[in-house]
Amino acid sequence: MHDLPRQWRRDEFVISTDRAKLDIDLVHAYLASSYWASGMPRSTLERAVENSLTFGIYRDDEQVGFARVIADLATYAYLSDVFVVDAFRGRGLSKWLMECILAHPDLQGLRRFALFTRDAQGLYERYGFGPARGKSTYLERWEPNVYATTSR
Repeated sequence: MHDLPRQWRRDEFVISTDRAKLDIDLVHAYLASSYWASGMPRSTLERAVENSLTFGIYRDDEQVGFARVIADLATYAYLSDVFVVDAFRGRGLSKWLMECILAHPDLQGLRRFALFTRDAQGLYERYGFGPARGKSTYLERWEPNVYATTSR
């Protein structure tokens, strides 16, 4: 995905899709210690970022949040790796991040926009996300320990 970078401003914060602005060290440190991407090698993150639509939240030059969307930009998108660093939580940044993601022009008209969360259902429900509808057709091949066997 090589979209032209987009940017949104609110008070002293900026959300940008410019991959060049990302603090990969910060993103990697956060994700590698998260419950969903524990132990993720940096090289895996770098490949994921290169092949995703990324959203960074910044105050001045300091990155304070992140999300990425894996998508074909026509029918399907998957939201992943969403976080706001602890010191900046409680300021509405995750809500604003979701508003910017859902407003992104390349993510309009999708048939399905998916995500997984263990602890943030309330955030995502306010933006129309919910359990799969109807008889489930969802299948997955899950490798929960893939990073434990991957070289870092």
